[in-house]
Amino acid sequence: MKSDDMSDYRIRGATGDWEVVIGLEVHAQVTSNAKLFSGAATAFGAEPNTQVSLVDAAMPGMLPTPNRECIRQAVRTGMAIDAVINKWSRFDRKNYFYADLPQGYQISQLYHPLVGEGVVEIVLDEKDPNSVPKAIGVERIHVEQDAGKLMHDQHPTRSYVDLNRSGVALMEIVSRPDMRSPAEAGAYLSKLRTILRYVGSCDGNMDQGSMRADVNVSVRRPGEEFGTRTETKNVNSVRFVMAAIEYEANRQVAVLEDGGRIVQETRLFDPDKGVTRSMRSKEDAHDYRYFPDPDLLPLELDDAFLEECRASLPELPDAKRKRYESELGLSAYNAAVLTAEVETARWFEALLAEGGSDVPAKSAANWLISDLYGALNRLGKGIGDSPVSPAQGAELLKLVADGTLSGTLSKQVFEIMLETGQGANAIVEERGLKQTSDTGAIEAVIAAVMEKNADKVADYRGGKDKLFGFFVGQTMKAMGGKANPGVVNDLLKKALG
Repeated sequence: MKSDDMSDYRIRGATGDWEVVIGLEVHAQVTSNAKLFSGAATAFGAEPNTQVSLVDAAMPGMLPTPNRECIRQAVRTGMAIDAVINKWSRFDRKNYFYADLPQGYQISQLYHPLVGEGVVEIVLDEKDPNSVPKAIGVERIHVEQDAGKLMHDQHPTRSYVDLNRSGVALMEIVSRPDMRSPAEAGAYLSKLRTILRYVGSCDGNMDQGSMRADVNVSVRRPGEEFGTRTETKNVNSVRFVMAAIEYEANRQVAVLEDGGRIVQETRLFDPDKGVTRSMRSKEDAHDYRYFPDPDLLPLELDDAFLEECRASLPELPDAKRKRYESELGLSAYNAAVLTAEVETARWFEALLAEGGSDVPAKSAANWLISDLYGALNRLGKGIGDSPVSPAQGAELLKLVADGTLSGTLSKQVFEIMLETGQGANAIVEERGLKQTSDTGAIEAVIAAVMEKNADKVADYRGGKDKLFGFFVGQTMKAMGGKANPGVVNDLLKKALG
């Protein structure tokens, strides 16, 4: 079977085309120092069962108390996607038995969630100025507690339970089935993670389990009713989400074209083999016997609390991107790259603040995206671990802007900065790397280059204009890259006639 990669994605089966219908349920751990209904800590990587209160362990008589900060963060997240904030919401008990769920139920919000409908806008190809944005609907965001963790690799015959995560606050962000390709699902998940990081309501670290996705997939003939869906649980990277959709959609088409039917079930994704496997039949809401939690009053939010939440929101990625384009004159692509991660945007704005009027925004953006990003990728570092600070970057760009350094010399200085941690000014002074505009010195070098290449001078004067670049290169080489390129060009034009 073959499939396209963009929004018109189709699976081409033996009997015709199939359309994929995708929805994501994203579980995002709320940024909070304490759990949803207890004061136990939430730090990642703690020793097993060292962050467990009596409430988390479901000791008799222990009553839950809602954590105001967790509610605040969920409300702020809803506001960031222009969602409806429900002033009245309620907690429900979702009843099931599992070894990592001490209570025998999970406290969630089925019937009256904290946040209602919102929207996340995605763009598939930021490099393409004609790429049309698509709005992906968010059905709801509800707050719930996480379960613990089963550990099967600690003993040859036993499984152990770590309750550190038990009771940790999660936002379950449920999309509408608006996505039609793995690429759209990947773009949605990436954009949602960006928004959460800007807001500060979740760190988005999928590799640590603080953000994961349940992937709902069905297939249908274009224009027909939705087919039966499967749910692939707890997928923990954007790449794996896309791979799970690709495999599961093709699997469903193969089943249907062989005359079979799709079973509504829960599946797991095997990242090593790139396949999904059946886990259990898919439960419906009535299987969990939901009912209002008798230990918790409904949540009632007043206008002052909502205003406080709204006032605390930062400039969000879409607004920041548009500002970079309109006020700073950046290209749509550069603006998108610089706003894709909140750390990058902060670094860029610190660079501009340090550079002031001496460093043009376009130059700063180009340097960060090409030179700095290239170096960080080579070093295997993120921008938060950059060996060069925004202040040092601005110092380097100022030397380029005032003509002290040429483009070639600036790259040399930058490499030394990466290795030594020194500032650009100190490196230039110590190593004599200033660009020269001394016309006398440059003219002498040009004369020597022309004398050495008299045949090429004749060819150039005979009409071979492309040789001009050869003379520029030879002159710059003879001067160790320190000559001002603009002065070299002007003097060569005069000398060559």
